[in-house]
Amino acid sequence: MLPSRALLPAVLLALASLQALASDTFKAAVYEHAVILPEPTDEPVSPSDALALMNKNMDVLEGAIKEAAQQGAHIIVTPEDGIYGWRFTRESIYPYLEDIPDPVVNWIPCTDPSRFGPAPVQERLSCMARNNSIYVVANIGDKKPCDSSDPNCPGDGRYQYNTDVVFDTQGKLVARYHKYNLFEGESHFNYPKEPEAVTFETPFGKFGIFTCFDILFYEPAVVLVNKMQVDTVLFPTAWMNLLPFLTAVEFHSAWAMGMRVNVLAANTHNTSMAMTGSGIYAPAGARTYSYNMKTEDGHLLIAELDAHPRLSPASPPAVSWNSYALNVEKFSQNDHEFTGIVFEDPFTFTELTKPGGNLTVCQKDLCCHLKYKMADKRDDEVYVLGAFDGLHVVEGQYYLQICTLLKCPSTNLSTCGQPVETAQTKFEMFSLSGTFGTSYV
Repeated sequence: MLPSRALLPAVLLALASLQALASDTFKAAVYEHAVILPEPTDEPVSPSDALALMNKNMDVLEGAIKEAAQQGAHIIVTPEDGIYGWRFTRESIYPYLEDIPDPVVNWIPCTDPSRFGPAPVQERLSCMARNNSIYVVANIGDKKPCDSSDPNCPGDGRYQYNTDVVFDTQGKLVARYHKYNLFEGESHFNYPKEPEAVTFETPFGKFGIFTCFDILFYEPAVVLVNKMQVDTVLFPTAWMNLLPFLTAVEFHSAWAMGMRVNVLAANTHNTSMAMTGSGIYAPAGARTYSYNMKTEDGHLLIAELDAHPRLSPASPPAVSWNSYALNVEKFSQNDHEFTGIVFEDPFTFTELTKPGGNLTVCQKDLCCHLKYKMADKRDDEVYVLGAFDGLHVVEGQYYLQICTLLKCPSTNLSTCGQPVETAQTKFEMFSLSGTFGTSYV
């Protein structure tokens, strides 16, 4: 024990050391991985075969992790399903699962791999982080036994969770998150009993984590930002780009800007399922991103970010967009309104018939306002302002309010809402807002 007169200098020295470790900026990395998939089967493979497939994917991820660390990255995010892929039933995914403990156990799998039973995947991820002195974020599967005393226990006696894990620079498990909003087709996983708001502190800010479909829901996405006040969101995803309004880069970049946080989005890469689009996003805009529908290559992205973006001079001030829209005069439509379908949702559209001006289109409680000026109005391209306010039911049920400025595939208005990837019209400016029923957009 230190003598009392030596205690104060020791405390001051410790504080000074912590301040030296803290940083105003950090380097982040995300890796878009072309996952090596298992052969589809309803029957479980052997544990050794399952591990062999996962090791093939981890070989690729380890190369990306080493390269990111060599370039000075402090943290790297890898995709959802990035270690074993998909195409599973509840039974066939079981050999790929491990028991993932609560991080409070203070566990470094790299140095103590058998503490909680066989955990070769966690061991290898932990060693990747430890050997490269970098935070590693990965998506794997967790299994938890249950019995008849639990009325919700599945018939096979276990819960199975889509799970994110984070290992720090020493290889210690510092975060575990069970995906709460499962996408259509994830019947091999269970819903957690309660939504989790998972955060952890680093020398370069406070981090939160959730997975893919979670970003569309109040819990956990908005809770992490508004209530937990995280600086950076870690976002492993397997995002199917759905034109015109769910393209990965645009959507995730806009979410970072609207929520005023950093977002590290690592997407799975599979062109046959239109999965691509990863990036490192800040409130002021994308720092770097990649979108590739032409090849099956993985891609590493690295960029520097502010550790505390809300405090950064570069970060734009908070804007209450619905308050702004409520005070906008409802401009009369310059043409008839009509209905068009976007991803099976009935939108109300009105056409931009002039090279500039103001438009309003409403559906139920949502009114969308557009102020715009085109550099040149073309006769061979048609743009519309659209609004949707209703229940989306294609791959689950959730409520949406959407304002959109869309290019139609042709001059035939019946095509408006169908996917289109190219455009020639240049806008000198446009401002789009809506009377959304929430404070988050």
